[in-house]
Amino acid sequence: MKEITFVKKIFSVSTIKIQRWCDHCGKKLFEVNIDYKLFKFMKKHYAWKFLRTGFKSENGNLKWKMNKWNKVDGYLSICCWGLHCSKEPYQAFSFVQGEILAKVECRGKSIIQEDKECWEEQRVVKAYKWTKKDSVELAIFSAKLVLPIFEKKYPDDKRPRQAIEAVVKYLKNPTKKNQLAAYAGNAATYAAANAAANAAAYAAYAAAYAAAYAANAAAYAAAYAATIKKIIKQFNKQVKKLEEIK
Repeated sequence: MKEITFVKKIFSVSTIKIQRWCDHCGKKLFEVNIDYKLFKFMKKHYAWKFLRTGFKSENGNLKWKMNKWNKVDGYLSICCWGLHCSKEPYQAFSFVQGEILAKVECRGKSIIQEDKECWEEQRVVKAYKWTKKDSVELAIFSAKLVLPIFEKKYPDDKRPRQAIEAVVKYLKNPTKKNQLAAYAGNAATYAAANAAANAAAYAAYAAAYAAAYAANAAAYAAAYAATIKKIIKQFNKQVKKLEEIK
């Protein structure tokens, strides 16, 4: 298992001492001294997180304000204690399906993993609206990716295709009649119309599951990876079009 480390910053008058410790055994791994003037120009660390309506965190009572630092005290622990975020927006969405996508600046102690980070201090520097329509569009895109795999296995079952078509129709013309049509039918329709909060992750899983019918594990892995890549590309495309919150 990969060791997780954190950085402890100790400020003095003219230099900054940075010590890195092993998060498991407590052993000091290395120590460096950096001139303060040089440190001021070091690159800032930015990441992404999803917040709920009202700039609230998914868990706890923490509320965020633009450009105001939030800080936690105590020992950091991934998923348990600290201010969490992810390197990429789609990673943040896989953990919290919120209404606000926030770009955050991070500083202080940290625990860095591949898809999640935990920091001592954070502040929101930019924020964007993520609406139900955005989630539905992502759900439709994801469902269309796996539809050919499903129909190849079950050529006579048209319910998923009808579900997708009903939701697309509702998005183009959101009348009460089209809304009822989107909800009617089957569980697939309901999930799509209800925006399936974790649509990207669910669709990727569905693709992998369907690909299990392939001849071998390599085909399974290839189908899964290809689907994930396409969903991430679509997600990032939608992010670029989001309305910024001033």
